[in-house]
Amino acid sequence: MKRFFMALLGLLTIYVIYIDLTDGTLPNAYTQKSEVVIATTASTKTSIPAFEKEVQPGETVISIVESQLNKPLPISIEELILDFKKLNPGQAPEKIQIGVTYQFPDYSK
Repeated sequence: MKRFFMALLGLLTIYVIYIDLTDGTLPNAYTQKSEVVIATTASTKTSIPAFEKEVQPGETVISIVESQLNKPLPISIEELILDFKKLNPGQAPEKIQIGVTYQFPDYSK
């Protein structure tokens, strides 16, 4: 019985290694089927002053707003996240995409 379970475990290990090497377990831009992601920003009537910017590699919501201000944030990060979500409904600030234009809150005033 012990040999049967060891053989079953060995076969399972070989199968998992095969799947990992052929298809992979993590998404990869080169091996995935073409998938088009369309991000839109709805123009909403808010009282939050804002500016638009296209996201470049390595940028985050915080770094974009701080670079616009040329100083540290005058508000808390939670408020920044809420304001970003109000300006961009349906978009999570931690999931912004490179090359897409978003509206960011403008705290320079």
